[in-house]
Amino acid sequence: MRGLYLVTDRDLCGGRPLEEVVAAAVDGGASCVQIREKNLSTRAFVAEARAIKKLLADRGVPLIINDRLDVALAAEADGIHIGQDDMPYPLARRILGKGKIIGLSVETWEDVEEAEDWDVDYLGVSPIFATPTKTDTRGDWGLDGLARIRARSRHPLVAIGGLNAGNAGAAVAAGADGIAVVSAICAAPDPFQAARELCRIILAYRSPDGQVPKTD
Repeated sequence: MRGLYLVTDRDLCGGRPLEEVVAAAVDGGASCVQIREKNLSTRAFVAEARAIKKLLADRGVPLIINDRLDVALAAEADGIHIGQDDMPYPLARRILGKGKIIGLSVETWEDVEEAEDWDVDYLGVSPIFATPTKTDTRGDWGLDGLARIRARSRHPLVAIGGLNAGNAGAAVAAGADGIAVVSAICAAPDPFQAARELCRIILAYRSPDGQVPKTD
């Protein structure tokens, strides 16, 4: 799980259709999209997921559903992302099967250690920095915590929480394989350009010289 990972929040989209924001972000370089909906009915969530699944399939980008295994199955999503209070990972894997993506949030060192025994597709290191989009966490990992997890874990790491164009590069340098953002794209005046800039930064911090390439 590498590159730019969009986690949606319709409340931050400024009245723009969610599909429009998602399409712009993917066209700007986002390589994975997670739909997170806490207030939609199941019927509406499934309909939305199916529509976005079609949009992403045409672009070769995987769709991940946050928490809701039933919605992921109904929409034929590519996978789910679960937290420590959601369905246990072994059960989720048994239901979804080997061919689907499952990401798991880690908020404590015990979570990191436990995940080493599982075949999760990636760990969501959450949060790196404090963020108003997710307030039910147990504290911030910071860049030092991210680097510590990188030294211990065999899994791909997706950093999330308070990340933007100003600090995404530092998270990559600390060991993140992927950078997940919410407001940095959903609340951006131009989601396409925001995604493009983040992708440039991620790529630069993976390059040997660390130089951010210029845009046209």
